[in-house]
Amino acid sequence: MQYRWGRGFSAPEIARELARLSARASTGPRSDTDFSSEPGWHHYYSEAVIAHEAPGPPVPGGAFHRAQRAITEYAFSDPTIVQGHFDTARALRGRPMVLELKVLGLHLLCGVAVRAVRDEHLPETTVWGFRYDTLQSHVEAGAEWFLLSKQHVTGKVSFRIQASWQQGMLPSWWMRIGFRLLSRRYQRAWHRQAYARLRVLLGARDLPPLPRRRAILKAWQPPITTPSGIRPGLRERET
Repeated sequence: MQYRWGRGFSAPEIARELARLSARASTGPRSDTDFSSEPGWHHYYSEAVIAHEAPGPPVPGGAFHRAQRAITEYAFSDPTIVQGHFDTARALRGRPMVLELKVLGLHLLCGVAVRAVRDEHLPETTVWGFRYDTLQSHVEAGAEWFLLSKQHVTGKVSFRIQASWQQGMLPSWWMRIGFRLLSRRYQRAWHRQAYARLRVLLGARDLPPLPRRRAILKAWQPPITTPSGIRPGLRERET
């Protein structure tokens, strides 16, 4: 893991770190149902309406497609908290990314890779998004989904961030303490800013207020394997 205090990393340093990611193994789950039942795993999500467009499937140039582009470019992420570095010429599926985490003057470089892309066109809903998984030397181990959806009846466009993770590589005692004290605060701020940024990028107006930062994260239950197959579950509570 690379980190430094006070200043960020140069473009050549980011490029070298990006080139190293191909040699790092994934520390994410093999699938969305492959989560450890051991203590230490956290499963949470947030979701908010980011725009409205005309009822029906997404229209060319409409809010859904503009949001899709912004999400692909990682433009929803507040760069003062997490800045994404990647090759825009790479296809989304399989794309390696260097995430530069910024906490109280500390800059950390963490690697992820896009392992799955979802693109569903149903009679009542269109859903698109991607999942990236953590790579070795990340401060967390797990996976995160970024899902954009449109309800055809109402025209409502929503964005959802859903994560499952446990603590990853933290080489020093002061990092481990700092992670326990500050991680949830920064996660809440980052989630709330994602929806605020997308609303601004889309020029959305007259939308419901975003949840308070302390109420933005909700816990969810991973799918449960039963004799008859996989049964999804969802636990609605603040986390």
